[in-house]
Amino acid sequence: MRFTWMSKRIPTPMKSTRKPISGTLTLLTGILVLAALAFPPKDKLHCIAAPDPEALKDFLRYSPDRIPFISTHRGGTRKGFPENCIPTFENTLAHTWSILEIDPRYTRDSAIVLMHDPTLERTSNGTGKVSEHTLDELKRLRLKDSEGALTAHTIPTLDEAIRWAKGKTLLVIDQKDVPVEARVKKIQEHGAQAWATLIIYSLEDARKCYAMDKDILMEVMIPDTEALLNFERTGIPWDNVMAFITHTAVKDTTIFTKLHERKVLCIRGSSRTLDKAYTEGKTARRQLRRQYREMVQQGTDIIETDLGIEAGEALRSFMQKKSSKSSYFKSLPQG
Repeated sequence: MRFTWMSKRIPTPMKSTRKPISGTLTLLTGILVLAALAFPPKDKLHCIAAPDPEALKDFLRYSPDRIPFISTHRGGTRKGFPENCIPTFENTLAHTWSILEIDPRYTRDSAIVLMHDPTLERTSNGTGKVSEHTLDELKRLRLKDSEGALTAHTIPTLDEAIRWAKGKTLLVIDQKDVPVEARVKKIQEHGAQAWATLIIYSLEDARKCYAMDKDILMEVMIPDTEALLNFERTGIPWDNVMAFITHTAVKDTTIFTKLHERKVLCIRGSSRTLDKAYTEGKTARRQLRRQYREMVQQGTDIIETDLGIEAGEALRSFMQKKSSKSSYFKSLPQG
């Protein structure tokens, strides 16, 4: 049975002059449960959590009853909330279930901080390259939000992000200037194989990651059948993989079916297309929501988006009450 999320109000149950008390209580209880899910309190976090690496593999293994969800690009920057920032992560999860894509970079003293650009000007009140500053120097800076306004938020370290994410969400750690070996070791330091995964750009790096730790899952670029067959030749189990298809138009439309046959979840980016059109005022909100749903209907399982809150709202209609994946989606108190 498909479970459809409420959008604005809870339908009034049909009136009956003679209804058993137990039936009435059951109906009212059901309505209250649905209301709690449809309108979660603002002091709650929408958490995606697996207790161990094997459970994470199960969650990220494709099944026909899978629940499509969001990977929020750089954590979900918007007004008041800078990208790659823990308060921003919390803001995203206060509104929707999402995993979070983040960007690591080395400091001059070999710490790892979260910063997308190699330079500081666009996203902070600092200047120069991230790699030219010590961690202490970077911690004195303040981050800018999506509109370029300076906030009180500071640059987090990768360690801080990993510690924060435990029990809340899955971090998808991009590469930037931090090689695969260092990212694997950082996950191992925290024992975070159940809540941190790596973006991998080459088969060589995929082999390195798997050789170092068979419990770490990878997001690998697999846009077409040729890339699929090349990855298959590595011998790495498909259980260790999510497949990123494209940021733009899908060229090989059979790739979704082929990956689903191997029980692999398919990720498709919307930041360069749908999200950009919306933020530039070229697309209405209603159209944006419809386009997100069309991506899922075409085979996308995870939408990597700049607009995690908007995309998450659009995908609520795909939530299934009895999905084998539903136990991984939780609502927990903030703090």
